[in-house]
Amino acid sequence: MAFNKNKLEQYIKTFNIKELFREMGWEVPSTKGVVKASELNWSYEVIAKQVGYSIIQVTTDTDVLIPQKSTRKTIEREITKLYAEHLLVYIDGNKTKQIWSYAFREAGKPERLIETEYYKGQTVTKLFNKISGVYFDINETEDITLIDVRQRVHIGFHQNADVVTKKFYTGFSAEHKNFIKFIEGLTHDKDREWYASLMLNRLMFCYFIQKQGFLNDDKDYLNNKLREHKKLKGVDKFHSFFRNFLLELFHKGLGGADRDETLLKLIGKIPYLNGGLFDIHQLEKDNTSLMVGDAAFETLFAFFDKWDWVLDTRESAKGNEINPDVIGFIFEKYINERAQMGAYYTKEDITEYISKNCIIPWLVNATATSHSTSFDSNHGEAWLKLANSGDEYIYDAVKKGIPLNFTIPDKADYNWWENDTLWADLPENIRTGLNPNQEELVALRKCWNIPAPDTIALPTEIYRELIDRRRRYQDMRYKIANRELTTINDFITYNLNIRQWIQDTLAETEDPKFIKAFHEALTKVSILDPTCGSGAFLFAALNILQPLYDECLIRMSAMVEGTTKSQPYFTAELSKAEGHPSQDYYVLKSIILNNLYGVDIMHEAVEIAKLRLFLKLAAQVKPNLKAENMGLEPLPDVDFNIRCGNTLVGFANQAELTKAY
Repeated sequence: MAFNKNKLEQYIKTFNIKELFREMGWEVPSTKGVVKASELNWSYEVIAKQVGYSIIQVTTDTDVLIPQKSTRKTIEREITKLYAEHLLVYIDGNKTKQIWSYAFREAGKPERLIETEYYKGQTVTKLFNKISGVYFDINETEDITLIDVRQRVHIGFHQNADVVTKKFYTGFSAEHKNFIKFIEGLTHDKDREWYASLMLNRLMFCYFIQKQGFLNDDKDYLNNKLREHKKLKGVDKFHSFFRNFLLELFHKGLGGADRDETLLKLIGKIPYLNGGLFDIHQLEKDNTSLMVGDAAFETLFAFFDKWDWVLDTRESAKGNEINPDVIGFIFEKYINERAQMGAYYTKEDITEYISKNCIIPWLVNATATSHSTSFDSNHGEAWLKLANSGDEYIYDAVKKGIPLNFTIPDKADYNWWENDTLWADLPENIRTGLNPNQEELVALRKCWNIPAPDTIALPTEIYRELIDRRRRYQDMRYKIANRELTTINDFITYNLNIRQWIQDTLAETEDPKFIKAFHEALTKVSILDPTCGSGAFLFAALNILQPLYDECLIRMSAMVEGTTKSQPYFTAELSKAEGHPSQDYYVLKSIILNNLYGVDIMHEAVEIAKLRLFLKLAAQVKPNLKAENMGLEPLPDVDFNIRCGNTLVGFANQAELTKAY
């Protein structure tokens, strides 16, 4: 079967998803059903299937739009109960919009939806690139497995963005060095390096928001302005692109609210950001002859144009998509090259681990203080849920290779080595050394030091490590089933999946008092990073809090439809989200303004942290040329949350304190 790209793209454009997958080698059954979410019934149809993996289309009535994200999360949960492996496609009744929703499950983190939108009339390239990977030739369908299909969908809709970021950084480093060569008016190498970093950070920020349409509704704004300038170029250096346009754009446009007709004619319609990154830098104040040649921007823009700048945090599907996290990564890497500053880049897995094991226990304890029923150690629903969960909250790495017929010991003083359901699949010479009450134990266990097979072992794991891991698994299963884990600290001690557990508890509870107490705890928690840098830990905290806020609002919305004593509280909280561009925008803004605080001694780091937070919010807004400030809300209050200062020394005198406030 030939791969007809134009034909496949046409199916997307005409919203004929069933024929799209038929053409790509999938079976096209027609199984229909209904799921309930947000007190409404939603019809679905399984339009394509490949060895157990289903493509499911949710088509709304002509007078109903695609459901909100909170509702889509509920639909995802209900569909999963019926079809474990699936991809959802939402289409509105008028066939003007599609949302392709992929549920990504990652060890140690709650399930999250990676969604790709397509509007009628848009180019289908981005969506097609994601889908084309699940094309199956007729000659390969006989040997294909569910794992193969799942992997192809995963690659299409979720690719490791860290690889892309590092690839970008390699090219960025070369561009940074090249840009320095075009800077005139600064005598010290350190100043030239810092100013190059400042300019590239400003320009990267502009690339993100121009691709969203926030710069005069022109997605190639900077390049077009550079071309305009070259046509009208003056004879002296003060008519350069840098002097005549960029500094005006930065200082008076993005960083200033007062604009006269001359400025508006020059820069067009752009939002006021109130971001310190665009204020007049001290280097610009002290060096009035500062100059950057036009050739620097021609080269830099050519490099930037090789990448697809996306404001959201979805992972790349084409290998060239980068999101705002790249700004923080680049800044941290740049600082790390200067070890004398004592600054180090903390990777996401570390920030996530520390954040979840600090924030969630605090939230649970705060909730238990005001509403102890759900977390009562004897019969609280949260602990009962854990007791009945089997090994659901034990990480996959710990469960690797555990026999399917494993049984939990039936007494507290069990001998770990006597459980045949745990050890029977091991070679006899390995099992011989299990009983520790033997003579010549060292000799018997010498064979434990050889690698275990990949089918039951983790990479590089030897039998000794495998046996220790299985012993730990057995101990955890016994304690879970017998309700011996009854405090939040037990989750940390035994390294259980604390994020998924609390999110599942919120999603399934029918107790409005629990939701109310947990939501109040969310609104009160304050998270401070005293050396925040460009915001690595702050973003980790935000990623912990966001799904919990979302889940609370979903449950509130569902409970408001019924009769609960907490309905007035829920109604009041839900009404706060109204008037904002979306619920995601409201949740993120609430977290940024009410929960996150950071201090750093480096002014540049603080400004980048604030602007990364701003980009996170901007990703939730579509530019509206008719709305005030194009629908964006400047973030003056963030200046209180994220501050430049010396955490160790603080203010030296009262005058400094007064000036700061």
